[in-house]
Amino acid sequence: MDTDELSLSDSQRAEHLRIVVADLDLAISAQFAIAWAGENGEDPRLGWWKTDLSSEFGGEDLYQRLLPATWRWAVFQSLREVARRIDHQRRSEGHDADGVISLFSLGFEIDERIEDRITELKRDFSDPLQALPLLQNVIATEWNASEFRNWLSGFGKGDFTTVPIGRRLKGKPPVSLDTAIRSLLAAFQPLAESYPLPHFQGTM
Repeated sequence: MDTDELSLSDSQRAEHLRIVVADLDLAISAQFAIAWAGENGEDPRLGWWKTDLSSEFGGEDLYQRLLPATWRWAVFQSLREVARRIDHQRRSEGHDADGVISLFSLGFEIDERIEDRITELKRDFSDPLQALPLLQNVIATEWNASEFRNWLSGFGKGDFTTVPIGRRLKGKPPVSLDTAIRSLLAAFQPLAESYPLPHFQGTM
């Protein structure tokens, strides 16, 4: 391989790794929305995880006392962490967990960028719904499964095959983070009794 070929390869790789802020915000919105919808606490929703972090007299009350300035972020981040652990558990049941791309495991670099972006948003906004307007279309005081399905439908129809660990989307993982997130969200339909783990096999 000559120098020109090497330079072109490096340039293409850099282009693939370039992630716009809007894509990071979409990923965070998607993670927060799925984590919130999966809860089964005082206000039961999909019941994928047995937590009570987003109820008025559960997690919200605790976080308001502990973190008065950022308690709303703490609620969503705690739900996200619960979802991430369930996601990790399901991925670990497969033969190649490191080769699975899911909503809560998008690859080391992207996951790090998401964490940095959440820190940035917390610094600039006190309310996640203000920082992430997409959440306003799905997070509601009262759970409505039909409205949640309608929100998911806005991302298209998932093309997946059911495998032992979950729903494997057909084809290679998209290079575009935006496309990957939208495809993963679409594959959450139809809603399931347990976390369905929409995923790509491969690396972004």
